[in-house]
Amino acid sequence: MARSIESVAEAESSFSQNSIAKVADTQQLRKELQNVKKLARERAKAITLRIPQLKDCKNHFDKKKEKGKGTMVFICEGQSAAGSITSCRDVNNQAVFVLKGKPLNVWDLKRDVMYKNDEMYNLMQSLNVEDNTEGLRYDKVILATDADVDGMHIRNLMITYFFRFFEQLVHDGHVYVLETPLFRVRNKEKTIYCYSETERDNAVKELGGKPEITRFKGLGEISPKEFAQFIGKEMRLSKVEYAPRAESAPIFNFYMGKKHARAQRLHHGQARRAGGGVGRGLISFAGATGTSNSTLPRKVAVIFSRGGPLFGGNFTFRDEKE
Repeated sequence: MARSIESVAEAESSFSQNSIAKVADTQQLRKELQNVKKLARERAKAITLRIPQLKDCKNHFDKKKEKGKGTMVFICEGQSAAGSITSCRDVNNQAVFVLKGKPLNVWDLKRDVMYKNDEMYNLMQSLNVEDNTEGLRYDKVILATDADVDGMHIRNLMITYFFRFFEQLVHDGHVYVLETPLFRVRNKEKTIYCYSETERDNAVKELGGKPEITRFKGLGEISPKEFAQFIGKEMRLSKVEYAPRAESAPIFNFYMGKKHARAQRLHHGQARRAGGGVGRGLISFAGATGTSNSTLPRKVAVIFSRGGPLFGGNFTFRDEKE
């Protein structure tokens, strides 16, 4: 009887030890599987980032590790503009994302539009902001569009995109607008790049005589050699300012909402007749829509740079050099 009890005890002890060993093996397996899954996700992420529209850089922004400060991605429209930037960029810290055309106006659309539209989806994946903005891959997201009405319209559509779905990026100060010269004034001795008609007129006076004046209609018209200085140390950036949705929503509803499409067309048409924003002067609300500036919030969450936007009026502007 005593031997039977001992045998049972030994068997139970052996079973317990085997069970503990199995649990330990299971825990180790789970840990290994978790590591494998993590590697698989990182690998999959690396593969998905092989997006034809994205010319990536080597370094990336990592907020938690405080790495990649100063990395940036230029969002531009068309291969011509992208070619100029790509050929003279800093491959370590400057990436380029190419829009194939005018993006969607997403203000009245739901989030599922980003999974139905390849361009919106690819941009979201390139920035790595699908779930939240903690994994943002670039310190600065820079809108680089032509300085004409169409370019300003694309800029406005992109700002709308960020405010609609990725407001936190604007809140944290990651979204910018690239300022590029409108004119080049030069003679045999000196070249001056001008960002407004006033600067152009002053440059003509400074050089005297009859200097050569070139109007840059698009980013693609600027040679890579010239463009290098506009995205280098002397780069001019305007930060898209943040304001609460309660202040910004009325502006977006009025100019980007479907209910006000007629006002948008009238305003856009007046912008074209006014010369496409050559002087970088803001077009006021009054006149284009019959709406007084005083009826809209004075502090608004967006800036559309200094010239010829689809929107107009009292938008907050801050120069990055200030």
